[in-house]
Amino acid sequence: MRWQKKAVCATNATRGTVLGRRIRVAETGLTRIVGLLGERELQPGDGLLIVPSQGVHTLGMQFPIDIAVLDDDWRVLATRRDMRPFRMTPIFWKAAAVLELPSGMLESTSTLVGDTIEFDRVDVAAQSAEKEK
Repeated sequence: MRWQKKAVCATNATRGTVLGRRIRVAETGLTRIVGLLGERELQPGDGLLIVPSQGVHTLGMQFPIDIAVLDDDWRVLATRRDMRPFRMTPIFWKAAAVLELPSGMLESTSTLVGDTIEFDRVDVAAQSAEKEK
């Protein structure tokens, strides 16, 4: 289920690495509640940016994810690697958003607390058409 209509490309500006080219944005009540529920996996390059968010859970999910908790300047406040289903993060009071990524992505991009993440808007319709080719 892909409820989110907006997508961004996420880059770790500190390290010069790409976290994902098809990061969907969950910014409405419905899209934030649904999140990744119903998904069977996250492909490399995919992810979900939840705005606003101060913490997440993986209740009902079928696969592990990496998460990066971000402040309002898009700096990484905390990370959790390989967060398995049916787990919860603590609440991060200074957080503005949470970035959910395929398991292993934080390690492969060397993303650490203090890094700055940049987001660039992408055209979801164009990417969908490209995937169908």
